[in-house]
Amino acid sequence: MCQYANMFTETIIEWYKENKRDLPWRDSSDPYLIWISEVILQQTRVVQGYDYFLRFIGRFPDVSTLADAEEDEVMKYWQGLGYYSRARNLHAAAKSMNGVFPKTYPEVLALKGVGEYTAAAICSFAYNMPYAVVDGNVYRVLSRYFGIETPIDSTAGKKLFTELANEMLDKKQPALYNQGIMDFGAIQCTPQSPDCLFCPLSVGCSALSKGLVTVLPVKQHKTKSTNRYFNYIYVRAGAHTFINKRTDNDIWKNLFELPLIETSSSLPEEEFLALPEFQTLFAPGEQPVVRPVCREVKHILSHRVIYANFYEVILPEGTASFGKFQKIKAEELERYAVSRLVHAFIEKYIDLK
Repeated sequence: MCQYANMFTETIIEWYKENKRDLPWRDSSDPYLIWISEVILQQTRVVQGYDYFLRFIGRFPDVSTLADAEEDEVMKYWQGLGYYSRARNLHAAAKSMNGVFPKTYPEVLALKGVGEYTAAAICSFAYNMPYAVVDGNVYRVLSRYFGIETPIDSTAGKKLFTELANEMLDKKQPALYNQGIMDFGAIQCTPQSPDCLFCPLSVGCSALSKGLVTVLPVKQHKTKSTNRYFNYIYVRAGAHTFINKRTDNDIWKNLFELPLIETSSSLPEEEFLALPEFQTLFAPGEQPVVRPVCREVKHILSHRVIYANFYEVILPEGTASFGKFQKIKAEELERYAVSRLVHAFIEKYIDLK
């Protein structure tokens, strides 16, 4: 394996020197900036995450700034990236550092929301420590080149790939190699239509010689998706409206939203308006004007598909309805962090000027 390792590792590094992506965090050894970039890119493609990274560090340039911020503001700057637990974990971790980013692998790994991959990335990129990164790109490159059919989401697979990644790692240039294999998977050895014809590793690639490129890497589990049915209510009470903060351990925790009634299935307008949950929102004697704005808006998350209906309710300025909700000026809606689904509705249907 040693001969293969040397050739593989050297090829990755040489390829990277010629093809690396120009990213704003690449030229920095600041562990804070590397941490923010890695957390953003966990579930976000580079092309999407680039602007979010610049905006986030523009407001929170260091550990102390992030730690001292209110969580609602951190969530607002994260809005649109999804997987909001990442933002909550970043904020909590920053608070735990006392203004100084940790300098050892165990301390970095102990930060809230930081797993082995992120800890290895931070320590190798910032401190040049010899820890191999193992992400989706690395799984794909290693499984194809070495022809490994062990499922990457199995216990045996995770152990095997971690050991192999560390064996391939250039211990003298861990940052260069780690960045190289990640970019190689992102640019050259892509999930769909990899550029095998011009691949510098094609001669030794097991998957290419055996016709397994489209098969590898192997996953044993496929995540089941569930449908949920949301009915949002946008209230116009003069210059005011109503919002609510999601606090349960569910999607979009600690984000704000319009008043919501979730149902077990998609309901026609007449059935929804007759629901006791809808009727009890209104104070006795008040006569709201209700109209549907848009129906069956499909919003896809990693494990759920949400079908959303949006209604508009018009009430007097001094209404006593929606008493359990937070009353704000409609023009202030943009100050609150909301899900991408609610944000898209606000942008398209609500005039906040």
